[in-house]
Amino acid sequence: MGTTYKQKLIAAALAMSGLATQAVAQEDAAELAKKLSNPVAALISVPLQLNYDDRIGSAESGKKWLLNIQPVVPITLNDDWNLISRTILPVVSQKDIVPGAGSQSGIGDIVQSVFFSPKAPTAGGWILGAGPVFLLPTGSDDLLSGKKWGAGPTAVLLKQESGWTYGALGNHIWSFAGDSARPDISTTFLQPFLSYTTPAAWTYAVNTESTYDWKNNQWSVPLNLFVSKVTKVGSQLMSVGGGVRYWAASPDSGAHGWGFRLVVTLLFPK
Repeated sequence: MGTTYKQKLIAAALAMSGLATQAVAQEDAAELAKKLSNPVAALISVPLQLNYDDRIGSAESGKKWLLNIQPVVPITLNDDWNLISRTILPVVSQKDIVPGAGSQSGIGDIVQSVFFSPKAPTAGGWILGAGPVFLLPTGSDDLLSGKKWGAGPTAVLLKQESGWTYGALGNHIWSFAGDSARPDISTTFLQPFLSYTTPAAWTYAVNTESTYDWKNNQWSVPLNLFVSKVTKVGSQLMSVGGGVRYWAASPDSGAHGWGFRLVVTLLFPK
């Protein structure tokens, strides 16, 4: 009887230990999910963001697949400041976007942002980041590149409380060099965002990724709704998610109607 009783105690202790470990893991996953909602979090991540849009162009016959490879690398500068490198490398496959030009595939122009961000939020709980953004004419095809070098300022402001994350990211890029035969660039990017992360590491989010073209006085306004979950595949932590997009405003040359997005983000917490 004594041995049986001891065995039951050991089994109960192991079960409780397993539940505690699972609870800790779940809490860690929820914290990682919250960090993913923060563009200047001290978390190394590599989002692979696949987008699909159709009904592109004045005839609404164009189709486009866009894979954005977006590594985020935080660098500790000192006890008070981080530097956050955010790169967007587009890989594109498109058809009938430019009338009579057929299909193109390859890489597009890289957008490189650098944020200087205080490690501690403000007294009011706001998280800040600001720095330069650069446009690099890396496109592998003339129709996948603006053929212009550009630069400008970028900034982000957000707050996280009770599972909620809300704020906005923005930048402005002016072209300053490149192919003189190509149009100059002056564009503003605005991304207000709102998300909620559950204790089980599910994140429900809505944002816009709006661009205003000052040269042509045109807005592009996609509204994005998506959901994601932090999980582990083997030993690799990742976030997997997807959602839909609706183009609320778009120039004649842009996309119309609905599109979708799938995202796999590889996570490398310190």
